[in-house]
This record gives sequence, structure tokens and C-alpha cells, in this order.
Amino acid sequence: MQPFTLNYARPAVQLEDTTPYAYDSGLQLNVLPDGRIAATDHATLKALGTTTSTAGSKTHFDD
Repeated sequence: MQPFTLNYARPAVQLEDTTPYAYDSGLQLNVLPDGRIAATDHATLKALGTTTSTAGSKTHFDD
């Protein structure tokens, strides 16, 4: 007997994930390709809503 939910389960869709910024471990901030801090770029914030990274979650238990 097959569980009911397996009749409707589908593999997760892989979304193409590209961010216009990268994490700089020296600054401990997300930076744009030109070196500016991503959190100060209004166009990036407007388009994405946030510039979070996973770095804090890996180093702090309370994030």
C-alpha cells in the first residue's frame, strides 16, 4: 500500500539563484562587485528586500 501523499509529491523545483552581492569575510558584510556595501545600495534593497547572508547563523547560536 502506498501512502496517499506520495500520489501528489513532486520534486522541489530548483530556482536559479543569483545575487548581485557576495559576502566579504574581512568586512563581515555583503558587498557589491564594485566594493560598495550592499546594504547601502537602494536599488539592491528595493529589488531583493534584504541582503542577508548565512554567515551569522554559522557562528552565533542565537540567530
